[in-house]
Amino acid sequence: MGKKLLKLILVFVLIFSFCQSYAAHIIGGEMTYVCTGPDPAIPGNMIYEFTMWVYRDCQGNGADFDSDPNGGVTGTVSVYLGTIYQETIFLDAPEVNLIDPSENNPCVTIPPNVCAESGVYYFSKSLPIQTISYNVIYQRCCRNNSINNIQTPGQIGATYYVEITPTAQNECNSSPTFNNFPPAVICADIALEFDHSATDVDGDQLIYSFCAPIEGGSQTNVAPDPDLPPPYDPVTFILPNYSELNPIGGSPQVTIDPLTGMITGTPNVQGQFVVGICVEEYRNGELIGTTQRDFQFNVSFCEPLVTAGLVGVDAGDAFRITSCVDSVISIINTSTDENYIDEYLWEFQIPDNGGGTIPLSYDTRDIVVNFPGPGFYEGIMTLNPGTQCSDSAFIEVTISPPILGDFEGVYDTCVAGPVEFADLTDPNGAVLGTWEWDYGDGNTSDEQNPTYQYDEPGLFDVTLIVTDTIGCTDTIVGDILWFPAPRAIIFQPSESVGCPPLEVQFENLSFPIDSTYDITWTFGDDSLSYEISPSHTYLIPGNFDIFVEVTSPIGCYENAFFPRWIDVDSLPVADFYYTPPSYVSNFNPTVEFTDNSRRAAAWDWRFGDYDSTIVQNPVFVFPDTGLVDVQLAITHYYGCVDTIVKTLDIEPKVTYFLPNAFTPNNDTKNDEFKGGGYFRGINNFEMIIWDRNGGIVFETNDPNEGWNGRKNNTGKVAQNGVYVCVVRYTGPRGVPHEEKGFATLIR
Repeated sequence: MGKKLLKLILVFVLIFSFCQSYAAHIIGGEMTYVCTGPDPAIPGNMIYEFTMWVYRDCQGNGADFDSDPNGGVTGTVSVYLGTIYQETIFLDAPEVNLIDPSENNPCVTIPPNVCAESGVYYFSKSLPIQTISYNVIYQRCCRNNSINNIQTPGQIGATYYVEITPTAQNECNSSPTFNNFPPAVICADIALEFDHSATDVDGDQLIYSFCAPIEGGSQTNVAPDPDLPPPYDPVTFILPNYSELNPIGGSPQVTIDPLTGMITGTPNVQGQFVVGICVEEYRNGELIGTTQRDFQFNVSFCEPLVTAGLVGVDAGDAFRITSCVDSVISIINTSTDENYIDEYLWEFQIPDNGGGTIPLSYDTRDIVVNFPGPGFYEGIMTLNPGTQCSDSAFIEVTISPPILGDFEGVYDTCVAGPVEFADLTDPNGAVLGTWEWDYGDGNTSDEQNPTYQYDEPGLFDVTLIVTDTIGCTDTIVGDILWFPAPRAIIFQPSESVGCPPLEVQFENLSFPIDSTYDITWTFGDDSLSYEISPSHTYLIPGNFDIFVEVTSPIGCYENAFFPRWIDVDSLPVADFYYTPPSYVSNFNPTVEFTDNSRRAAAWDWRFGDYDSTIVQNPVFVFPDTGLVDVQLAITHYYGCVDTIVKTLDIEPKVTYFLPNAFTPNNDTKNDEFKGGGYFRGINNFEMIIWDRNGGIVFETNDPNEGWNGRKNNTGKVAQNGVYVCVVRYTGPRGVPHEEKGFATLIR
């Protein structure tokens, strides 16, 4: 949107808030050094000039800078060789400067209770060249309690240091120095671009990154003396929302370019955030030093006072207004806030016939401009022109001449091919931008000259909407009468072979074709149909020819002949026999079955509820007696089925025979007199034994119970001799049986 200066009201007042416990005031700092060369007074020594910046919140109860002449804490810096303490340097009073938080954004209004200062310390030191690093360290407590991204910020301080590596010592290296003071105020949801680059007097390669700020000092040891050597403890970020690489949080996060040091992004989380920026110094591919800045960034919501806007398409760089033919344009101003807008200035440059321009200007909020005619015009609308915090909107007006749309469709009326559409539009000086074709069947195209294949015949209303580059349109509608003959007559029968009655569904796959076409089917058995996809039932065996004729509504004709297309075979006949044909019983349950069917390709035997098989000639052992229906279902090669059922009688049989003697002497051999045989199915069983006097000595109804030689098996022992036995029972199918014999008792 052109020149963009917004006057902003800071509505989030957390900037540089103070901590009420101990000396909470530190908001950042860094230390750099310059090697000025060999010390003329001490051979082998190099002279280093150090500069340290400490930034503090000067509003509220925060402590002043160290070495304050009014009684503040005396500042010291500790020098270490590696981790071995060397000496303490006492600092002179710093050079104190008031920081303007709006320096990076002059249109930010800062509340009166916001105050920030920088204290700059200068000191120098002569140091002998060593094979290990020097560490020059300054530590101080404490940070502001209101910091959002680290744990217990009011209880920890900061460490600012430089490390002079052996390479840096030998080559009299100077550290890089940051070029700009970081922005103290960052507006949430507004794009941030800050150049955090540094300058290196030695021309070394610099690599930038976010890094973890370092703790230093505490509530119990505000200013350590001496300062503590490395390794240093980094601050503890509040995970997972914050980290050293994502110190401001939000999504997407703010980033720093490793090559340029440019910090970019759009922070969207409000609060106070401690950020560490490190710049690594490389010479010939070797890291020779790292400079770190520690600073407190304040992200808050900022609200624009005035914003230029118009009714039109905001393209980012200009508001675009288009008109079709009409050259009288009303432009509506949507700029805000009107209470803070004192003046409007509209400026247009109108081309004249001589190649120059004629200026037009207006000073009202809304304007009506009578442009000369079709063409392209540029202008600018400025709010509060000439003031520091104004805003502007560029304007682009395009007036299009009328366009005259037209098209044609080319195709062979009797050939089922595509239609070639040609755009015949007269743009009349405009530049055509888009073409919208509606083929009348629900399908569309955005090509200028498309080729389209219809899927169905019909009368189609084709629409073409032509649009030029500024959005002006013309609409044209034309008819396409598309009723060609089919390219080929194609159909798919549901069945092509089978047994009568064979029902066949003829699925017509010819293209194009619909109910407006005249269709005649001849099925080869003196039957006809006039449907698109008919169904027909063949009742007798044979091979049948199919003949199809098709005529479109505009007289296009096509036919096809399909000889011997349907094959109807005779029905199968199921039959079988079995052996033995009779005398199948529980004593002879195995039956051999032989298929005697005609035109069978598959067999399915069912032996009652017992079992089944698909063997052609099975052998089956019946597990029980009784009447069993044996079913054979045969399947023809074409899937026709015939079934036959025959009933087999599996006769249940029993056997019973009597012994002629027994020896009840308890030797477990032949101790009882009882019958033997197969008893399953015996009913109404009765066995009675008499002595020679006609007295009953034993009787039972259980065929498995025998006589043990005592009266009724519990009484007096019977004498040796011959006893009369009679057994009566009924067979499984009710036939009575009687067995008579003699029981000879021998002891």
